[in-house]
Amino acid sequence: MVVVSSGGGGGGNAWAKEMTIRRRMASIFNKTQDHFSCLKDYNDYLEEVEDMTFNLIEGIDVEEIEAKIARYQQENAEQIYLSRAKRAEDLAAALKASRMNPGKAAASDTAAGSSQGISSSAGVQGQYAPAAVGMSQPRPTGMAPQPIGGSSDPLQGDDEETMRLRAERGARAGGWTIEMGKRRALEEAFSSIFI
Repeated sequence: MVVVSSGGGGGGNAWAKEMTIRRRMASIFNKTQDHFSCLKDYNDYLEEVEDMTFNLIEGIDVEEIEAKIARYQQENAEQIYLSRAKRAEDLAAALKASRMNPGKAAASDTAAGSSQGISSSAGVQGQYAPAAVGMSQPRPTGMAPQPIGGSSDPLQGDDEETMRLRAERGARAGGWTIEMGKRRALEEAFSSIFI
């Protein structure tokens, strides 16, 4: 567990400082591409936000940037709150969908999480829903871990055929087949001939 002090000491954690600034900037400057008439305007907006973020992290023109942020917050207060509310609704819907249907996830339910860098792949073994701020991450749902071996394992025994099958299935589980081994040996042999 990493504990970050908010004291202004010079030996503070630079990564934590950067993450705190980036979270703050993302919560204020939360416009999406839908808010702009063209892609160039949106990219200019993102570039300006990143420049301000970098300057805050590095301590360049902090007073000027803080004044600019305060002006932006006053001018766009309604839009900021609407964007925060929409994001919270999207996250709540994704969380609800993951709890109601743990084996399957619709693309629309995971779209909110994928924009935040959260994996949207759903599998039979379980799935994680994006966690909202202040909430703990839910436990994976789906099948519990299954023990290997035991009385239900058909490959029990020490005879030659069982050992061969066990070795073949183990290789396939790792992504290898006998044909792949043969093909690789041939490719290596023939590639050395033409050198």
